[in-house]
Amino acid sequence: MTQLDVVVVDGSPAAIAARHRAMWPDALVHVRPDPDLRCANGKVAGVLTGLRRARHERVLLADDDVRYDAATLAAILARLDRPGVGVVRPQNVFEPRPWHALWDTSRTLLNRVSGGDWPGTLAVRRQALLATGGYDGDVLFENLELVRTVRAAGWREEVALDVLVPRRPPSTGHFLSQRVRQAYDELARPVRLAVWLSVVPATAAHLRHPRRLLGGVAAVVLLAEVGRRRAGGRPRLPATASLLAPGWVLERGVCAWLAVGLRVGRGGVPYREGVLRRAATPVRVLRRRYAAGRATVAVPGASLSPSWFSVHTSRSTSTSSPSRRTALTTPLAVTTAPFKVGLRNWQVTATMRPRSTPIHWCRRMWR
Repeated sequence: MTQLDVVVVDGSPAAIAARHRAMWPDALVHVRPDPDLRCANGKVAGVLTGLRRARHERVLLADDDVRYDAATLAAILARLDRPGVGVVRPQNVFEPRPWHALWDTSRTLLNRVSGGDWPGTLAVRRQALLATGGYDGDVLFENLELVRTVRAAGWREEVALDVLVPRRPPSTGHFLSQRVRQAYDELARPVRLAVWLSVVPATAAHLRHPRRLLGGVAAVVLLAEVGRRRAGGRPRLPATASLLAPGWVLERGVCAWLAVGLRVGRGGVPYREGVLRRAATPVRVLRRRYAAGRATVAVPGASLSPSWFSVHTSRSTSTSSPSRRTALTTPLAVTTAPFKVGLRNWQVTATMRPRSTPIHWCRRMWR
């Protein structure tokens, strides 16, 4: 890998963003979120702004506390090159580990045995999001929304349990402020929400039966330890987090009830200056939205040198009225290998321009 494009979409206040621009090298593309992409969840606006400026097909999305090295970059991009893969979800590991990072690592361990943890970074094929016109920015659990959207459009998700990407822990105050908000994410996954809502009643029911309670605690510790050892995670994930897992489960059980209370009492969870009602769009809704009109367009590239295409796409807002369209001007990258683009009511015109190294890293920054 000889070159890496970096785009920082900076959602900081204007004065701080100006200092960032002065501090960082000219080779880094520093931009503000595009105003026409304004949405309730600012991170989504950051991602879509970066995608507009991405010159290449493979795009790496990362929060400003994520720290990639050459090995993890190579590993995650190799997964993205597998046939049919539209998005790759690695796993984060906190470095360093203050007490609240150890506590939150318990969540990581338990998630590793139930579908994988949700990190602050994803790798995505740019054409996968072009095919859907982006994803909904008025939800709380934005990474789940992105993955569900890509999968509904016909792509496959790869959960890379063995790719552990370092992440800096938040401050203690920020960690505490996210307890209920993270529990609100589970409203997008009703089965998991039901499990968390059962924790407090089940614990209360067994207070008079210490052996049963201790058995439940031991089962949670064992489950977390299985997650720690899965996919070679044992050397990088601390054993202390397995011992803390029962405490984290109890916390999530309490916060799940508080999250439901926010939904009922306030209509959603406070987020910045507003309130977010939805955690994510249901899978069935996304499948209906994208399954009916999907098509496949092959773009031959075997005879081309590494290049990028400037693509103008127009998506119909109504299948019955082709004249009603919204336009998005975007670049799309290709390599020397043939590839396919999944489309739903899109018109595409392309102009080839010479370019090198088909990789792009879009890094989000929100303070």
